[in-house]
Amino acid sequence: MTSRLDVRLEVEHRRRLEELARDRGVPISEVVRSLIDGAYEGVLRERRRQAAEHLTRMNIEDPPDPESLSRQLEEAHEPGGLH
Repeated sequence: MTSRLDVRLEVEHRRRLEELARDRGVPISEVVRSLIDGAYEGVLRERRRQAAEHLTRMNIEDPPDPESLSRQLEEAHEPGGLH
């Protein structure tokens, strides 16, 4: 399902967006979606990093193995929402 979003851009931002789309050979809407996905993944990556730092500071005597820890962090910070 898609929805429409109207965004007002300064002329220079529009020019940059058009240049990105032209260079990639895709519509502007695809560039915007790609940029949103990249920013969202960056936020999730940072949250997982902060969670790992928090766990490190807790001085847990028997920390979980890396695979279990990774799975726990993914579950806690999955791409279902920024909460």
